[in-house]
Amino acid sequence: MDALELVRLNLLSPMVLAFALGLLATLVRSDLRVPDALYTGLSIYLLFAIGLKGGVALSTTPPGDVWLPALATLVAGGATALTSYAAARVLGRWGVADAAALAAHYGSVSVVTFVAAQAFLDRAAVPYEGFMPALVALLEVPAILVALVLAQRARATGSGGGLTETVREVLTGRSIVLLVGGLAIGLATGVEGADRVAPFFVAPFEGALTLFLLEMGLVTARRLGELRRGGAFLIAFGIGAPVVHGLLGVVLGSAAGLSEGGTTIFATMLASASYIAATAAVRLALPEANPGRYLTASLAVTFPFNLVVGIPLYARAAQALAGGGA
Repeated sequence: MDALELVRLNLLSPMVLAFALGLLATLVRSDLRVPDALYTGLSIYLLFAIGLKGGVALSTTPPGDVWLPALATLVAGGATALTSYAAARVLGRWGVADAAALAAHYGSVSVVTFVAAQAFLDRAAVPYEGFMPALVALLEVPAILVALVLAQRARATGSGGGLTETVREVLTGRSIVLLVGGLAIGLATGVEGADRVAPFFVAPFEGALTLFLLEMGLVTARRLGELRRGGAFLIAFGIGAPVVHGLLGVVLGSAAGLSEGGTTIFATMLASASYIAATAAVRLALPEANPGRYLTASLAVTFPFNLVVGIPLYARAAQALAGGGA
């Protein structure tokens, strides 16, 4: 499949078009709103469904097939956090708190971007490993911890939560509990258990994701104005970081033995930036960090870039590395 076909396949998906609709609705000042209760319900549904499907896949996967990708995930989470921190400090000349907050977001993972990559591969009929959701859970935590440890050395007072409290907050947060809980349930019940709930957790999944991305479009458009105040570095980093991290993911994923589809998803994971788990942890541990910087970069720049351009780019790179294209 050539590059133009990959882009077309991605742009004409209901999920990406719903995101564009949300952007447009806000820009034309429509009164369209997604109720908070529905947004929360969709978040819970998507996170639990991802974990459940990953657990079912793990129940039929030999442990020897998982350990190397898992190790690559842990290493990559720390590496992307460190490079993001260094870029913000050296190139952006940001303070320690803002740089650490950015590192936490860009070393962690956007679950919605991950699911969008899965949906993209499903439409392209490209297979991938079923245990990839387990790697999402692994990637959520290390980068946040690395970023917060980096910030600790420059903080003279503990105005926010301490490191221990932050670790507890991350591990007991909604994203981790739902992902890991779903994984555990899927692993315990296996294929037979999953078949009993498939009508609810499998068939409606892409429809729920489409509604969620409509809300993401609305939220993203409301942050576009902050790009003018963020400076050139914020925009350049928001586009450059996912490309660098994504291509790193292609190399690492392939070296870890992942398939072409698995490598695409792994690259997308590294290229994405969290705006849920990392944001909650940063607001607790680094209250002095400016949300207008780290949230605008992750949500208003990197998220739409990955959704529209990034995923087909990483798929093409994985295809070329696997020998499927020039």
